[in-house]
Amino acid sequence: MSDRISPAADTLSATPPAARPSGAGASPHVDAGDAGYRKDLKSRHINMIAIGGAIGTGLFLGAGGRMANAGPSLFIAYAVCGVFAFFVVRALGELVLYRPSSGAFVSYAREFMGEKGAYTAGWLYFLNWSTTAIADITAAATYAHFWAMFSDVPQWILALIALAVVLAANLISVKYFGEMEFWFAIIKVGALVAFMLIGIFLVATSHEVGGHTPGLSTITDNGGIFPSGVMPMLLLIQGVVFAYASVELCGVAAGETENPEKIMPRAINSIMWRVGLFYVGSVVLLALLLPYTAYSGDQSPFVTVFDKLGIPGAAGVMNLVVLTAALSSLNSGLYSTGRILRSMSLSGSAPKFTGVMNKGGVPYGGILLTAGFGVLGVVLNYVMPGDAFELVLNFASIGIIGTWAMIMVCSLLFWHRSKDGRVTRPGYQLPWAPYTQLVTLVFLGSVLVLMWMDGGISRTTVNCLPLIGLLLVGGWFLVRGRVRATAASHKD
Repeated sequence: MSDRISPAADTLSATPPAARPSGAGASPHVDAGDAGYRKDLKSRHINMIAIGGAIGTGLFLGAGGRMANAGPSLFIAYAVCGVFAFFVVRALGELVLYRPSSGAFVSYAREFMGEKGAYTAGWLYFLNWSTTAIADITAAATYAHFWAMFSDVPQWILALIALAVVLAANLISVKYFGEMEFWFAIIKVGALVAFMLIGIFLVATSHEVGGHTPGLSTITDNGGIFPSGVMPMLLLIQGVVFAYASVELCGVAAGETENPEKIMPRAINSIMWRVGLFYVGSVVLLALLLPYTAYSGDQSPFVTVFDKLGIPGAAGVMNLVVLTAALSSLNSGLYSTGRILRSMSLSGSAPKFTGVMNKGGVPYGGILLTAGFGVLGVVLNYVMPGDAFELVLNFASIGIIGTWAMIMVCSLLFWHRSKDGRVTRPGYQLPWAPYTQLVTLVFLGSVLVLMWMDGGISRTTVNCLPLIGLLLVGGWFLVRGRVRATAASHKD
């Protein structure tokens, strides 16, 4: 028996009854890309994927450099971006309960905006994760250099090893992905809880950290909350948005779980307090423990604190945790782009090979395409190891902003259709619609303005938007014939 499922044969007629919508609020739209998946993700997987998606390299690595630039005001940026990240994932959650799909927002864009919308949403998401994959393997290689045994190993070799390990695990089955992400998330949450308990103890007892007494005086004696003014904090928002880049992952995973209508609301609702506790709480503690000038972009701020404490092995353990966070993010990116690209492939807007699956129900074609861009990241780490992370971070932010914007546009169009009586909103809804969607879209637009104001690589990235637009338009003209032919075959 062949281990490949032909995209041509995997059409609407092949969609199993379980995948077809039912009920009063169900959608008449059925995505051919939902066929063939196994419902192997359990409630514990989805809950930990939701946690893991909200805790990644943006906090473990990026917070150090951002704290050094903006000071304690960084917690405000994390709080504001966290609110909008919650709006995005809540909007996606409403759409998931309306119609679960492994194609997620690409499938919803197809239903509410047509194939052009699905094409745009999918390739913006691919831009996000293909560049994030580069950032993740760069971060993993940077963390590995912390240990003396790896200090002489070239960064590009460590990046290649990280990519190979995660890719191998992702290609086996969704169950392996779920288990890997479950334990990655357990490690990340456990480490953050341990750090926060230790940090609270150090502040409460005024225990010295690196010759400094922690407390409110750490902030007030070093320029206050805004030591460099408000603008540096605002300019960092695009990087903070990157920190929340995986919150939409649980929406993609919903297509491979039983009873998403029960599991998803709990997982999504928990994101808000987790963001407040882990992101905002951690940054506040970092600001209380050491002056903001003690942190740098070259080292995880958590490693910096344990380094200053002088506890034998503590910094090494924390560094292992942040390495786990990078591998977790890479794992998530390969998983989600594989599913999104398959949905696009079966509509004709992505290469045919990205629609194939193996016996384990894994769309390995799309996963390999994303991994291919990770290999480009290995080359980037060879050519410019010092600037690789910052460069790809900015392009990943463009992809994230575009993806979140498409989710909110789909949510807005869904709300409008519900007012016309064409669809029925589920009980689990995005609050304050349509104002929530509109305010979020304005916020995302303002992030682009802030990126341009930041100058340097950020401005160059924003200036590339017309080029990205031209590439999307050019790509559409290349695939539109196949998209129309595929749509026609589905109607037959």
